[in-house]
Amino acid sequence: MQKPKKAKTISSTQSLSSFVKSICDIMRRSNCASALQYVPELTWILFLRILDAQEERDRGAAEAVGGTFTPALVSPFRWQDWAAPFSEKPDHPITGEGKPFGWKRQELFAKGDGNLFDFINAELLPHLHGLDIDARTGLPNPAASRKQRIIGRIITAVERVRVDSETNLRDILDKVHEISIDNIDDTHFFTLSQVYEDLLLKMGEKNSDGGQFFTPREVIRAMVHTIDPQPGETVYDPCCGTGGFLAIAYEHIARNQGNSPASTDIDTLKHDTFFGREKENLVFPIALANLVLHGIDQPNLWHGNTLTKRATYGALFDNAPKTFDVLLTNPPFGGKEGNDAQKNFAFETGSTQVLFVQDILAELAPGGRCGIVLDEGLLFRTNESAFVETKRKLVDECSLWCVISLPGGVFSTAGAGVKTNLLFFTKGKKTEKIWYYDLSHIKVGKKTPMTLGLFGFGTDGETLDDSLLPATLTADLLEDEASHGKPFPSYARLFSSRGTPAGESRYSWTIDFADRRKVAREEMQPYLEEAAHLKGEVVTLKEKLKVLRKNNATTAEIEDFELKIKDTEKSSRDALAKADEIDASVFDLKAVNPNVVTRLDLRTADEIIGNIEEQGKIVADALNTLKGLLQ
Repeated sequence: MQKPKKAKTISSTQSLSSFVKSICDIMRRSNCASALQYVPELTWILFLRILDAQEERDRGAAEAVGGTFTPALVSPFRWQDWAAPFSEKPDHPITGEGKPFGWKRQELFAKGDGNLFDFINAELLPHLHGLDIDARTGLPNPAASRKQRIIGRIITAVERVRVDSETNLRDILDKVHEISIDNIDDTHFFTLSQVYEDLLLKMGEKNSDGGQFFTPREVIRAMVHTIDPQPGETVYDPCCGTGGFLAIAYEHIARNQGNSPASTDIDTLKHDTFFGREKENLVFPIALANLVLHGIDQPNLWHGNTLTKRATYGALFDNAPKTFDVLLTNPPFGGKEGNDAQKNFAFETGSTQVLFVQDILAELAPGGRCGIVLDEGLLFRTNESAFVETKRKLVDECSLWCVISLPGGVFSTAGAGVKTNLLFFTKGKKTEKIWYYDLSHIKVGKKTPMTLGLFGFGTDGETLDDSLLPATLTADLLEDEASHGKPFPSYARLFSSRGTPAGESRYSWTIDFADRRKVAREEMQPYLEEAAHLKGEVVTLKEKLKVLRKNNATTAEIEDFELKIKDTEKSSRDALAKADEIDASVFDLKAVNPNVVTRLDLRTADEIIGNIEEQGKIVADALNTLKGLLQ
C-alpha cells in the first residue's frame, strides 16, 4: 500500500512559490522540458485540485444550513477519488459516499504500473471533455452547468497525460494535494494566483513563443490604477492572453469593495463583471484557470478569433453585453491579418493592432474608458490610410486624455523588444487636449524590469512618497540644483493635474490637439483651393479640347492641349497630396518630449584627449599592479 506523505505547512507566497517550483522540477524531468509544456500540464492538475477543494467547501456550507448541493464532478472523477493520497488511518478524510480519499488511486496502484495512466487517458479526460461537449454531435451540451462548461474548456487541450512516468505523476499529485483545502480562502487564493502568475511569466520569457500572450503585470497594475474600474462596471479584454488584465482588475475592484461587501456585489463581481476573448488553443484554458485561481469562479471567456468573429467555443460568453464600460488590453505586436479579418472593418489593413483599435471603438460603451498598449509605429505612422483614418476615428469619437511613453525594454522579458506606449481614452467626446508623460529615459530590461514604483504608484494605487521612489526614476532630476526641495513629478503625483499647468514638468507636457487640427486646416486651405482651381482649369481645357477636335484642329494643337490637361491634373493631385500630408501629420501621436534636458559635452578636443590619456594611465597602473601580484 502507498504511504501518504505528511502535508507541509505552506504559509507564504515565497514558500508556496518554492513548493510549486519543486513540482515543476519533477515535470521538467518527465517530458515537460519547457514552460510552454509544463505550465499547461500543471494548469489542469492544479485546477482539478482547487475545484475539489471548492466543491468540498460548498458542499459543507450547503449541508450546514440543510440545503442541497449539486457537484460538478461525481465519483470516481473527483480529485479526492483518483488523485488524493490514500491512507487507512482513522483520521483520514472520507468522501460523501463514505470511502477514504484516494480510494480509486489505491485501487489502480494495486492493479500495477500503467493503470493510473490508463484511467486518466481513457476514462477521466474523456469524461471531463464530455461535460460541456456532446461527443455524438460535437456541440455544446445543453444540460451542462456553467461550472461544467468551465471544466470542459480548461481540459479541452489535454488529450493525454504528458508526464511520462507514473512514479513522477504520483509525486506531482502528492505535492499538489498538499495545497490543502484549509488554504482555499480569498487570501490564499491571491497567494496561489501570484505563484501561478510567476509560472505564466516563464511562458513569456525571451526565446519563448509564450511572450505574445503575456503583459508584464506591473504595467497592467499601472493601467488599472489609471482607469480605476468600479463595482458594477463591465470589464473586457478582446485579446486576453493569460487573463492578466481581467485578473488584476478583479483584484483592484475587490480591494476597493472593502472587507464586508454585500453578497450580491460579490456575485456580480465574480459572475457578471469580467469578459474576454482569446484565439489560441494553448492559452484559452490557461486564461480560464488563471481567473478561477484569482477568485473569478465563473469567467466569461469566448474562444475564437476576435477579428474574424469566428468562434471556436462561445457558450461561456452568452451573458456578455454588446458594449463594455471598461476595456483593458494589449493587442499583439506586429501581427498580420488576412482578408477574412480585414473585411469586417471600415479601414482595411493587415496590421493586427490597427484592426483591434477599430474593434475596440465599436465595443466600448458611450462614456466607457479604455487603457491600451500600442507599439510606437502605430502612433507615428502616417503613410498608410488605414493607420491615419483609425487614429482620426479614435480622436473624433473619444477623448484621448493620456499617453505614457514607456522605455524600450519593457517587453524584453516577454520576448518582444518593441518600443511601446500606453493610451487612455474615454468614448463620447472629441479629443481636445492630450497629456503626455515620458518614462522612456529609464533603463529597463530582463534583469531590471518595469516596476509599479517607476509610475510612482504603491501596491494599492497610492501615490508614493519621494523617499520610496526608485533611484533609477529620480536620479537625473536630483542632479538638477533647481529641483532640490521640490516633490518629484512622478506620473502618479501629476495624474490628477493632467492638462493643467500643475501637470507640466520635465517629464510631462500637454498638446492642444484641437489647436493642432485648426492650424493644420489653415495650412491645408491654400493647397485645397489650388487643387480645386486646377480641377476647374482641367474642366475648361477638356471643353476646349472637344471644340478643337470638332473643328479638326491639327494633331500638334490637340497633343499640346492633351499635355496641358495632363500637367494640370498632376498639379492638382500634387496640391491635394500636400494637403493630405499636412492633414495626416496631425495624427502623428508619438510622444516627443519638448522639455527633455540634453547634456552637452563642452570640453575642447585637447581636454578630451587629455582625459583619455589619464584613463589610459590608470589602466596601465592597474595592469602593472596585477602583474606584480602574479610574480
